[in-house]
Amino acid sequence: MSNVFDLLIRNGDVVTPEGVLRADVGVSEGRIVRIARELEGSAKETIEAAGLHVFPGILDAHVHFNEPGRADWEGLASGSAALAAGGGTAFFDMPLNSVPPVLDRESFALKRALAEQKSRVDFALWGGLVPGNLDRLGELRDAGAIGLKAFMCGSGVEEFPGIIDAATLRAGMKRAAELGLLVAVHAEDDALARSLVDAAQARGETDVRSWMATRPVEVELAAIRTATDIAGETGCRLHIVHVSSPEGVILVAEARRRGVDVTAETCPHYLLLNEEDVVRLGAPAKCFPPLRSEIRRQRLWEAVEHGGLDTIGSDHSPAPPTMKVSNDFFAIWGGISGCQHGFPLLISVALERAPAAEALPRLATLLAANVADRFSLAGRKGRLAEGADADFALLNLQGDHVLHNEELFYHFQQGPYDRRRCTVGVARTIVRGRTVYAEGRIASAPSFGHLLTPSP
Repeated sequence: MSNVFDLLIRNGDVVTPEGVLRADVGVSEGRIVRIARELEGSAKETIEAAGLHVFPGILDAHVHFNEPGRADWEGLASGSAALAAGGGTAFFDMPLNSVPPVLDRESFALKRALAEQKSRVDFALWGGLVPGNLDRLGELRDAGAIGLKAFMCGSGVEEFPGIIDAATLRAGMKRAAELGLLVAVHAEDDALARSLVDAAQARGETDVRSWMATRPVEVELAAIRTATDIAGETGCRLHIVHVSSPEGVILVAEARRRGVDVTAETCPHYLLLNEEDVVRLGAPAKCFPPLRSEIRRQRLWEAVEHGGLDTIGSDHSPAPPTMKVSNDFFAIWGGISGCQHGFPLLISVALERAPAAEALPRLATLLAANVADRFSLAGRKGRLAEGADADFALLNLQGDHVLHNEELFYHFQQGPYDRRRCTVGVARTIVRGRTVYAEGRIASAPSFGHLLTPSP
């Protein structure tokens, strides 16, 4: 008896962490049921993928889509559409900058309801770890939080205070460990950063280079040392987000050798841009931690290529254009809009550095498989394997084109990659067997996304 699939992808080059193979992919009821050369059978829908690479759907574990409360910065509908156009099939939304932030059962339920109404891809939700909400962390776990996010400096919004003292962070990590929750930290040392900013402002400095000088690498490294030490003491699973420097990667590796359960994320912008781009581009390239020197950018690529980093997330952090304009660079909102163009451009640059047979499996690991593993979604997400959700992006590696901000699905069409050449095009993005983006158009309606919760 021949197979009858809901969807059949024919003749694509299927990318897995282990390698690239020419194969057909058969999908039924939203899951991959067969991967084999020249599958026999018919399908309700057949996609001819000859000349395309079937890449696992990108799991972006770090976005700020800002609903409820700040949908005028970016919304769940526009943000998830942009991510789909960049090859993403799921996002993990941070507990800020929404109002209210996700700090308890009620705020989690509110954001979940909005995401189920508006998202075009699957999603998970971070809970917040802030001073004073230790007694609500169990609620967040029971609601299905993918993890807890803490800032070791000011977060930029008053309703989400940072944890700037070691005692409070220790208490939070201890409670998270008891609950089995992973903690992600924004690793910048508040006291050191504040002292440098205060000194610069006392001198009347307002320019971009003066701002960058207040965020040297040591601000990041001091915080990573503190966070990994406390994680080791408490037994807390720790994830260092947006590691910007090779020195930070080394500190994480050293902590891991000491037995600390810690992983490191970096972002496309730290691999695609350097500190001179901040001077050239201005506000669209301002972020925390800041972009680093060209030498550090290259060394961060070496960490990617030699296994020093665990995951890559966009840290898509938009804001209205009015918040990105000021004569005082210190006053400009720091956050890079990057979940749509950042991933294809990252793959494009990776292919300039290594053959596809090396670069694509490596990125499939960092952008999908490792994310699923670290956040307890393995078996469902992150790999092109029989039994897993049918989440993938069809990539055209010959899709040479110039990126334009006018293509962006963001609420505001702003970002740092305007007019960059990119050789990788996303031809189609599929979530659970259903096309959500194809050839420049969003193909799915809202109310499609499913909540992802970590397996016990």
